[in-house]
Amino acid sequence: MLRIDVITLFPEMIEGAVTHGVLGQALKKDHLAISAHTPREFANDRHRTVDDRPFGGGDGMIMLAETLEKTLHKVQHKNSKIIYMSPQGKTLTDDLARTFSNEEHLVLICGRYGGIDQRIINSYVDEEVSIGDYVLSGGELGALVLIDAVARFIPGVLGHDESAHKDSFSAGLLEHPNFTRPRVYLEQEVPDVLLSGNHKVIEEWKSKVSALVTLQKRPDLFLEYIHQENLKYQALKKKKKKTPLVELKSFFMSLSDKDKQVLGLQDLTEEDFNV
Repeated sequence: MLRIDVITLFPEMIEGAVTHGVLGQALKKDHLAISAHTPREFANDRHRTVDDRPFGGGDGMIMLAETLEKTLHKVQHKNSKIIYMSPQGKTLTDDLARTFSNEEHLVLICGRYGGIDQRIINSYVDEEVSIGDYVLSGGELGALVLIDAVARFIPGVLGHDESAHKDSFSAGLLEHPNFTRPRVYLEQEVPDVLLSGNHKVIEEWKSKVSALVTLQKRPDLFLEYIHQENLKYQALKKKKKKTPLVELKSFFMSLSDKDKQVLGLQDLTEEDFNV
């Protein structure tokens, strides 16, 4: 079972959020354990001080190294991976979340104010992780994003273990559009293939639609995807008549206008395939 300890000045932010939804069910079923700890527990003065002004001046207060270190000593063991939530860190991705899910113990440090003393990063932190190129008032929201992303890869957390492997980014592609009843709504009709009952055809269709959605919304991801598909194509001893890109373009051209509309692909054009 993966254990996650979060070091934060606001443990209630973590404790309240993880009791709901998928995470809440995972905790009840003992698929993972999450605890929050505050450095204030180790502050010795009357005001339980956990920060101080930075040497050399500057904006914001810096979280004290001593109280952070004592909190780390409380939760750390030999198999702990210590992560500092930082806008300077490696961007959290699906692959990184999957890697973290295989750890035995994660310790997430959430900074506040002007951040934490660099000496804690130098001496204890294994990895700095960011959830995007923007700055938040603290690391707690980033820690919750990381926890949720990681938990999805733990067996038993989701209703179907395959769910995490079919979501956006799992195969380098964005997820295809999804529909439920009624078949026709807002004058938009669900594509016929999804009601055909032919699961093999449906999965192949969904895969191609995922590639089209990725081409339209995240061309950067699509370029990497089509590169990998081309490598597979080149490795084939008996090659297909069409390259992966040409095959995908043919599939797009075969879609009816109403299917393109309901799939949100109406703005995609033939020129978009010139990659």
